[in-house]
Amino acid sequence: MASGYLLLTYGGVCWVQDVVLAMLAKEPAYGYELRSRMRAALGPLGEAMNAGQIYVTLARLAKAGLVTSQHAEGLPDRPDRRVYALTPAGQERVAAWLAEVSWPKPDLGEFHLKLVAAAAARLADPVALVDAQRREVLRRLRDAQRAALERSMDPVVGLLLEGVVLRLRADLEWLEACERMWTERDRTERKAGA
Repeated sequence: MASGYLLLTYGGVCWVQDVVLAMLAKEPAYGYELRSRMRAALGPLGEAMNAGQIYVTLARLAKAGLVTSQHAEGLPDRPDRRVYALTPAGQERVAAWLAEVSWPKPDLGEFHLKLVAAAAARLADPVALVDAQRREVLRRLRDAQRAALERSMDPVVGLLLEGVVLRLRADLEWLEACERMWTERDRTERKAGA
């Protein structure tokens, strides 16, 4: 699926690494299991992700000292595999990634996976992450609107600022939708647990 490929390659390798680390924060896992978790989090867009990408990412993370791996014997009908777990440095990187609020980074795919990973591993409240992003987007929107009001501005620059303002407004609407969904999901889970 072309759209899934674009989503996964747009943000670059770094956010895929961060998502893999966050998925490992919940519990140690092997590569195929991580791929399944990420595909479930992305829905149809995750179909473009190949298993090789996960294993290459895990190798890079191990080389960087962010994960460790141990050999685990397979079942009679399954091959042996490696189970990956976070190192303390990996745990620190996950915490830093979750706290990051720069915008327009993360892109929508990365931010979605950040919310899913934070909820799945119980690392952070997704609604709190949305709120932090909203505050950052609002700050940037105020700055862009202030700059757009500059009377002596070149019309070409004004056009760029108009685009920035429109993009930030759309991002705010999407963040509102994220907050509604995660709030409702939390409410539903609480009712089910009661």
